[in-house]
Amino acid sequence: MTKKSVVIIGAGPAGLTAAYELLKKSDIKPIILETEDFVGGISRTFEYKGNRMDIGGHRFFTKSDKVNQLWEELMPIQGEPSFDDKILNSQKEFAKGGPDPEKSEDVMLIRHRVSRIYFLKKFFDYPISLKPQTFINMGFCRTMSSGFGYLHSCLFKRKENSLEDFYVNRFGKKLYSLFFEDYTEKLWGVHPSKLAADWGAQRVKGLSLGKTILNAILKPFRKNKSKVETSLIDQFEYPKRGPGQLYEKMADEIVKMGGKIIYKAEVNKMEFLDGKINKIFTSDGSSYDCDEVFSTMPIKDLISSLGEKNVPSKIYQAAISLPYRDFITVGLLLDKLKIKNKTKIKTLQNIVPDNWIYVQERSVRMGRIQIFNNWSPYMVKDPLHTVWIGLEYFCSEGDKMWNSSDKKFIDFAVSELVSMGIIESKDNVLDACRIKVKKAYPAYFGSYSEFDIIRKYLDSIENLYCLGRNGQHRYNNMDHSMITAMTAVDDYLSGKKDHADVWKVNTEQDYHETKKG
Repeated sequence: MTKKSVVIIGAGPAGLTAAYELLKKSDIKPIILETEDFVGGISRTFEYKGNRMDIGGHRFFTKSDKVNQLWEELMPIQGEPSFDDKILNSQKEFAKGGPDPEKSEDVMLIRHRVSRIYFLKKFFDYPISLKPQTFINMGFCRTMSSGFGYLHSCLFKRKENSLEDFYVNRFGKKLYSLFFEDYTEKLWGVHPSKLAADWGAQRVKGLSLGKTILNAILKPFRKNKSKVETSLIDQFEYPKRGPGQLYEKMADEIVKMGGKIIYKAEVNKMEFLDGKINKIFTSDGSSYDCDEVFSTMPIKDLISSLGEKNVPSKIYQAAISLPYRDFITVGLLLDKLKIKNKTKIKTLQNIVPDNWIYVQERSVRMGRIQIFNNWSPYMVKDPLHTVWIGLEYFCSEGDKMWNSSDKKFIDFAVSELVSMGIIESKDNVLDACRIKVKKAYPAYFGSYSEFDIIRKYLDSIENLYCLGRNGQHRYNNMDHSMITAMTAVDDYLSGKKDHADVWKVNTEQDYHETKKG
């Protein structure tokens, strides 16, 4: 049998998983072409002067046994208390025989999930809970209006033509306007009424106010945590040094097994003959023959690399017009926070316990705040005396925020933090940096309405599998991106030509609601 040449485009979670699976299950030695000089894509970890930043925030939680097995194969779950566990006397179910985080690097920590909404300079649970404090924070009039709005939505369902319809059907008009409308517009740059409902189906999934009520009632009696919606979990796993650590470990294993990763290899052209991709070219002039291609590159760039002459005009124009949202994170090293920890959750320095905070304040452009101390104490150089946070902004490449200088943008971000009462003044800032990420979020407006014809065309390319978030233009989580790779590899090795199973990941109900066996 002739040895197959397999090229994988992109060394993010999907691309690395495809290579890892091929190497474990066959004698194929794939080549990964990565545009950047690092692995992990937007799941990488960025280090700044000993402090590590998780770009976007990545909880390691999945209902897929295969993904869990892969994660824990590379980084076993902690068997002993971590640095902060010891100080705080945290009560957790550690893995029997698992590594000690104080002695081992390759270890998954068990972390508490705390995510809240910051609105009206007050904290609300995320997802919205029915605790008395929620109603106190909202006030009598907002509470009554929200209740009647929800009842109306139960009786009079909208046809779901947009993301706005999707949210109103599940939460009511008032709660939608309070907690979803402005934040969603910040994220996408367009009003939810202009966005396809697909995004809600993939990200919010089965969550609704009704599910929230049911979860609150059943929580004390529930033993099987796998039946809880992803957005409702209260615990997750997390690599000691951030998500990038796991993907760096996976990359090392790929190379040890005979795979190759070529960095700074930006794909810009493909030789396309008789319905197949035969050769891939990179911007440095290199070329790679290929029998099979697993692509995680943005579909916009993939179609462009095939060449306008090779793609039907309508499909080409729709694909190169696919919209994306870009992303900026400002890392701030602080001496302290102004906001106080009023919860019962113990933390180092008694800071607020949130992993990230969704900023719903209408007066600021900020979208979320990450507190890296709470993701892992090993992300922070001095977790006992400093607070390391990330301020997240959604933007479009080339806009005013994107083109602003680092200093100007950091000053702007700090001023927003002060205006919200998160810190006292700019004097609390000890150091700062800024990271920009292109095409972080495939968007669900514009030519996305024509995505079906784009996908049909991609499926007609016999030796091409499209994987991951950008490879499928779908807002996948890490685990879903990895499942697309696992599914594609299994289909390829079995000789299956139909790519439908790969596209079904994160769309069928059983991926959301029940644990996969």
